[in-house]
Amino acid sequence: MNPPLNPTPNPTDAASVLAQLRAEIDQLDTHILALLNQRACIAEKIGDAKSAAGLPVVELGREKAVVDGMVARNQGPLENEAVGRIYQAIMLEMRRIQEQRRRS
Repeated sequence: MNPPLNPTPNPTDAASVLAQLRAEIDQLDTHILALLNQRACIAEKIGDAKSAAGLPVVELGREKAVVDGMVARNQGPLENEAVGRIYQAIMLEMRRIQEQRRRS
């Protein structure tokens, strides 16, 4: 007799797998946060350079190019629209950093 195609997982095994996968996610999240903070440090320097040159904080063309470029590089499984939303949010936060720094 063949084993069932979709056997009911053992709850203990499932908990172990979930714990391991969540630990991997936690490590990735920590790495993503470090990268975002590195990006923010560079955004501060860009904001300083813009301020010194009398340029505005907002550069919609550059922001669109960044978002479009990341969408073009996307190989999934994230949908392109999701990548676009994520990078739009990142760009918004980088803009806020530059605006706050300019006001201080």
